[in-house]
Amino acid sequence: MQQKTIYLIRHGETDYNRRGVVQGSGVDSDLNDMGRAQAMAFFQAYQHVPFDKIYISALKRTYQTVESFIELGLPYEKLPGLNEISWGVMEGRVPGNIENEYYSALITAWASGNTALPTDGGESPDQVVVRQRVAIEAILSHPDESTVLVAMHGRAMRILLCWLTNQPLAHMDQFEHSNLCLYKLQYNYETAAFTIEQANDTAHLLTLALAH
Repeated sequence: MQQKTIYLIRHGETDYNRRGVVQGSGVDSDLNDMGRAQAMAFFQAYQHVPFDKIYISALKRTYQTVESFIELGLPYEKLPGLNEISWGVMEGRVPGNIENEYYSALITAWASGNTALPTDGGESPDQVVVRQRVAIEAILSHPDESTVLVAMHGRAMRILLCWLTNQPLAHMDQFEHSNLCLYKLQYNYETAAFTIEQANDTAHLLTLALAH
């Protein structure tokens, strides 16, 4: 039975995350000091894992999150299909009452099943799935890579986990996440099915929490 183990992580913290500002795919921000500390904590906890390859989005915060693994000489590939959802006009704006009301209405619409509704000037969850399928097909096309590390983004991760586990996109908010959280998945090539072994795991960040 051929399987692939996928370590799926969200990028480390950025100043935009700290301030509650939406980044989406249009703001290419750097990790902040906490984000770099989170990345190092994850590396220290998982550097023993025999990763065959690393996959990241086209946004530099994912590269910076796994940079210590890449410095070991591990091959990596950028897949734009792993990018965060485009939040359109909301990207980079400090949230006020108008932004918060719009965001709340959007999330409510998606949770009600209207996942074809795009953000103003951006993408819908349905559109994100189309490009994610291309990225996942690329990853699965290498069965020789039995263990891979995939770094991506929060909302995109929620969307991805829904369709990987054959759940309606309206259920995306059940997949909790935080900066540098881990979802560990197994893919069975015979059944073409994904199973989640670990969800929103942040045990590797415990030392940071204790330090603060």
